[in-house]
Amino acid sequence: MVGRTDEGCGAEVFMGRALELAACAAAAGEVPVGAVLVRDGLILGEGWNRPIGDQDPTAHAEIVALRAAAGAVGNYRLPGTTLYVTLEPCPMCAAAIVHARVAHVVFGATDPKGGACGSVFDLLPSDGRFNHRTTCTGGLLGEACGAILRDFFRARR
Repeated sequence: MVGRTDEGCGAEVFMGRALELAACAAAAGEVPVGAVLVRDGLILGEGWNRPIGDQDPTAHAEIVALRAAAGAVGNYRLPGTTLYVTLEPCPMCAAAIVHARVAHVVFGATDPKGGACGSVFDLLPSDGRFNHRTTCTGGLLGEACGAILRDFFRARR
């Protein structure tokens, strides 16, 4: 799917792809979060949560997508991109997003325990101490994004 162009498609298509990736994470026993990084209608990178499988605490969906995109374009800076992620980014991911110079984040479900886009922390977009400002929008396909998380944790109890 990386490199696929969805010229003129809506944000729902990219969040739908992020939901598909979240299902991959759930199937692998990981917390179901998926992320897709897009520039000019082209998917540059995508990923799902994999800290357990990769034995890497930084392998959140957003970080995996950023790494894939950076490798694809040959640069760790990714200006003009939008990151679609099923769950509000945590502080670690928010910092990586800023360092990568991502322009905009669109997330589905809020994270009341660790969200960095206003739920718990205000790292995106309101913290002016960073040298780059990333805007964010929450709630896109929020019910579906929240449902996959609720179903995953309900099944584990």
